Amino acid sequence: MRTLIRYFFRALRLILTPIVLIAEKLTTPNAIARSTEDQHRVDAICQQLALYQFKACPFCIKVRKEISRLGLNIELRDAQHVAKHREDLNAGGGAIKVPCLVIDGEDGKKTWMYESNDIIAWLNAHCGPATPNS
Repeated sequence: MRTLIRYFFRALRLILTPIVLIAEKLTTPNAIARSTEDQHRVDAICQQLALYQFKACPFCIKVRKEISRLGLNIELRDAQHVAKHREDLNAGGGAIKVPCLVIDGEDGKKTWMYESNDIIAWLNAHCGPATPNS
């Protein structure tokens, strides 16, 4: 019975994955416009970021859509199919859980941030559109 259930969910995943990925492509927003100066600032921040993700994970898709909306050039690391990325995620973050944003600090310390809402909030706070008072 356990084997039957496992095969059922594998088949379901095989059917739903292309649908989820096509839906992501069709609904990904356009990037916001920034001044050249602001874009350079954001690009410098993005050099210190990497997102560990699974391609069809709905929470990863949510984060990738926000990355696209903000027009960020963040390295995406496939922790599902690339063994080295999976090992790095487990060793550095302590769990194979995605999405995970790794932030390389200026002091060489890495911060491993899980939870899609926390990642989106961090990205908006550091890379979002500049407020008129800033």
